[in-house]
Amino acid sequence: MKTLIQLNQQNLSQLPQAIARPTYDRSKITAGIMHIGVGGFHRSHEACYTDELLGNSSQTNWGICGIGLREADRKIADILKRQDYLYTLIIKHPDGQIENRVIGSLVDFMLGCDDPQAVTDRMADENTKIVSLTITEGGYNFNPATGEFDFENPDVIHDLANPQKPRLLFGYLTEALRKRRAAGLPAFTIQSCDNIQLNGEMTRKMLLAFALKQDPDLAHWIEAHVQFPNAMVDRITPVTTQADIKTLQEQFGIKDEWPVTCEPFRQWVIEDQFPLGRPAWETVGAQFVNNVTPYETMKLRLLNAGHSVLGLLGSIHGHQTIDGCVADPLFATYLRQFMDIEATPVLAPVEGIDLEAYKDSLIMRFSNPNIKDNLARICLESSSKLPKFLIPTLNENLKRGSSIDYATLVLAAWCYYSDKGTSKDGNKLDIVDEMKEELHKAASATANDPLSFLKLKQVFGELIGNKTFTDKYSLMVNTLYKNPDIAMQMQKLI
Repeated sequence: MKTLIQLNQQNLSQLPQAIARPTYDRSKITAGIMHIGVGGFHRSHEACYTDELLGNSSQTNWGICGIGLREADRKIADILKRQDYLYTLIIKHPDGQIENRVIGSLVDFMLGCDDPQAVTDRMADENTKIVSLTITEGGYNFNPATGEFDFENPDVIHDLANPQKPRLLFGYLTEALRKRRAAGLPAFTIQSCDNIQLNGEMTRKMLLAFALKQDPDLAHWIEAHVQFPNAMVDRITPVTTQADIKTLQEQFGIKDEWPVTCEPFRQWVIEDQFPLGRPAWETVGAQFVNNVTPYETMKLRLLNAGHSVLGLLGSIHGHQTIDGCVADPLFATYLRQFMDIEATPVLAPVEGIDLEAYKDSLIMRFSNPNIKDNLARICLESSSKLPKFLIPTLNENLKRGSSIDYATLVLAAWCYYSDKGTSKDGNKLDIVDEMKEELHKAASATANDPLSFLKLKQVFGELIGNKTFTDKYSLMVNTLYKNPDIAMQMQKLI
């Protein structure tokens, strides 16, 4: 058996020529960016842009130091340390072409659960210009019913009382900024890279709420001095599989314990608010704008909503992956008609974007047979996704008196999905949602009360009070419960 090449700095020169690798001297790179949440998306997106920038310029101060706050981050911390923070990015094209490149922009990693003070000291260091975040929506610690900061979280209670030993993001940021102010240093920029509408404003709101409770004087300083640029991020990044790891071993002889796979498409639209400077990401494809909202809304209501449409309908039908859904003409047609008839008419114009071409590109991206994006991943935490991706479109169409059929069927399907937990053929679905039990309880009463699912106001708002919607929803959910052949109901609409 051929000896595998362990991926690390020393062995870079031994890698096959087909594997691209950093062309810059990583020993000269310092970390001007601290990134909290080094998951697959960060490694396919911000770290990838930054790697290209470091290779194309003489800038050496924009390396990334990864930060994990929880014990669950130990695995990625240990692997990256063994690999000198290198990993392989596997870019899978629709035509079967695969690009493999080693990313070198991560130059360090710290675990907050081991030494929170060391992490806040590093954030407070004058070399840190940006603290970026990919913590998923749940990491922002807001109450989904009110949108306000959740002070009942036990970790928040701990952090308020123990500022030097934080557990959650906002405790770390507040303590680091306290140290910056005490040292007479300017505030770093906090940049969210999460798929949340107005993610910068969300971060600002949550941080100020926490800081105001812990240290009102510091909160006023943060409010006056910290910038939180909004950004829209996009790159489909499925969970790494053992098959991906094995392919690198068998085809190239590389031992990479945690590579990342992604599609070739990527997009990053950022509001330019970086008082201490920033990487010239625009030189490698990012776009800096004054207002990110139109781009963000376009993406959330077409791409993200489109994912949920396929994910929920496809799960009940028995499809396993996004590309499997789009390969089915019924699902491809349904998705496009949802985008054309219900989503696009309520979007504001987006400067520099041809919406028809953008929708064409989404269908092409979703159909990529080499990106096996599992529907279980697409559907996870639907209770936090649908109120932002799908329901706003439905509400706007209700106000206009326009079509709501396509979105309504998705909500009826979600009720069945949450209640039965199986496909139409009885195969068990892997449902992951913080509100799973609440969703199931509300949905399971549908047989006696067709509107029971809609009574979760933290998810559906006031939809239950709109008769136009409830009449249509009741008809669809009753039909679906009598015959869970979702394709039959989809065909009625297209």
